[in-house]
Amino acid sequence: MRDAVDEFIFKTESPRNRLMLELMARGGMRIDEVLKLKPQDVQDRKLHLPSPKSGRAFEVVFIPQKVADRLHEFIAAENILDDERIFPLGYPRAREIVKSADKRIGIDVKPHDFRRHAATYASRSGVPIEIVSKIILRHSNLSTTQRYLGKVSDTEAMYWIENIYR
Repeated sequence: MRDAVDEFIFKTESPRNRLMLELMARGGMRIDEVLKLKPQDVQDRKLHLPSPKSGRAFEVVFIPQKVADRLHEFIAAENILDDERIFPLGYPRAREIVKSADKRIGIDVKPHDFRRHAATYASRSGVPIEIVSKIILRHSNLSTTQRYLGKVSDTEAMYWIENIYR
C-alpha cells in the first residue's frame, strides 16, 4: 500500500492538493483537520489543532521536515494570512480531489485511507503502538488504535505477503 500511496501523492500535480494528501498520509491528519488548518497553527514541524475531535483544548500533529518545508513555502507563495484557512475548501471538494487522483492509479481511495496509511505504515515499520496511538493518530484509548490497525485491505495483505517472501 505504501507504494500506491506514494504514487498517488507524487502523481498529484497541484501543490495544494499534494500538500493536503501528504498531511493526511504523513501526519495522520483527518481531512477536516487539514481543511481547518491556518498559518497561525503551523510552527515548524508541529501543527497545533484547536478544538480537535477529542474534545481537548488542542492537539499537536508532528510532520516530516520535507512536508513542513513545502507547507511553509506554499503559505508564503500564496500569501495566506495567519488567520485564513490554508486550504479553503469544503469536504465535498476535498473528496473530489482524492477521487480524481485515485482514477490515475486505479485504486479506490477515500480521504480517511490516508490517515489509516500513516498509522499502518508506522506500525509495520516497527513504531511502538503507543506512539502510533498517542502521537500519530492522537487516540485517547489504545484499543481504538488496535481496532484501527486490525483492518487490513486485500491490497495491503497482498503487498505484505509479496514482500515477506522476496
